[in-house]
Parts: sequence; structure tokens; C-alpha cells
Amino acid sequence: MKVICIGRNYANHAKEMGSKVPSVPMIFMKPSNAINTSGRMVYPNFTKNLHYELEVVLQINQRVSNISEAKAGECYDKIGLGVDFTARDIQAQCKEKGHPWEKAKAFDHSAPLGIWRPKNSFNLNNIAFQLMLNDTVVQDGNTKDLIFNFNYLISYTSQFFTLEQGDLIYTGTPEGVGPVSKGDILKGYLEGELLLEVSII
Repeated sequence: MKVICIGRNYANHAKEMGSKVPSVPMIFMKPSNAINTSGRMVYPNFTKNLHYELEVVLQINQRVSNISEAKAGECYDKIGLGVDFTARDIQAQCKEKGHPWEKAKAFDHSAPLGIWRPKNSFNLNNIAFQLMLNDTVVQDGNTKDLIFNFNYLISYTSQFFTLEQGDLIYTGTPEGVGPVSKGDILKGYLEGELLLEVSII
């Protein structure tokens, strides 16, 4: 199982990061040991600036390669919420040196994942989702603002990587990313339903 993540897939997030809006999906990956369903996140000792990034997540339901965009909707039937934790200070160091970002993004337990819901429960092009940090809304997104929609992401990534049953696609984060501290509690809502809760310890 692998985690495929899409960077800068909301224009306002790209702008808040001081980056250009991409013309093609920006892909990076996390290994299976990044997946975290414990409801807890141990603050890593190698960073002093751990950031949350809430994302809508797709779960792939079959093995596919080079799937067309028209058929990509058949390749998943569940959606949920996840957090792409980022060691922002480590990422900045990597960027400065022109190095890959894996140690800032793909570390153990860096991809908390909530519970799943059937995709047919939603209008996939208009799903509201929110992240609360200690009961304050910090991210308020909607899939209508995606630069690249779900089917396009599946089709595009499958050109490069065979997608396996159980693989996850983290589809991008809206604006409002920021730091967490020990003792914080994150809560993720999809269309008003609490699907994800993570305690920082």
C-alpha cells in the first residue's frame, strides 16, 4: 500500500506558500508506515515546526494502470479525510539545498487517516470540509476549488504508477495550514460530520 499525495491542488494554498499554481499535478509519495489510524500523533523530535494539512482522501479499489479519466471514477468507492503532516523547517532546509523532501513529508505516522464514507453519498465536485484546531476552524475547504479533480488525479497518476487496491490518494489541502503543539487536538469534518480526530502528544 502506498500513499500518493498531491501538492498545491488549491490555488489559494499555493499562493499562501509563495508558490506558482501548477499546470500539472504535483506528486509526492509517502510509504505505508506513514499511515496512522491511532488517533494520536507523536510530535517528532527532529522538527520544531510541525504543520497540519487537511485533505480529502480517496481509497483505490482495484489494480489499474493508464486508466482514462472517463473510467477513473470506477477506481474508488470510498472517500475520507486525512492529514498530511509536514516538518516545515526540514522542508525549508531541503528546498534551500535543492534536495528531495521525503524526510519532511514521508516520516513515520505522518499521514493520519479518519473513517471512510461511500463516495456516492456526496456531490464529489462540491464537498465542504473543515479542520478545527482546539475548537477553532483553521481550514475551510471545498472540492469545487480543486485545480485537478479526483478523476483527473487518478488518471494522471496511473500513467506513472500502477495503482493497487487499498492505495490512498491525498488530493491536496486548502489554505490555512499551520503549526501544532503538544496537547493540541485536530478534528476534521466532511460535510459537517466528524471523520477524523488527532491528538498531538
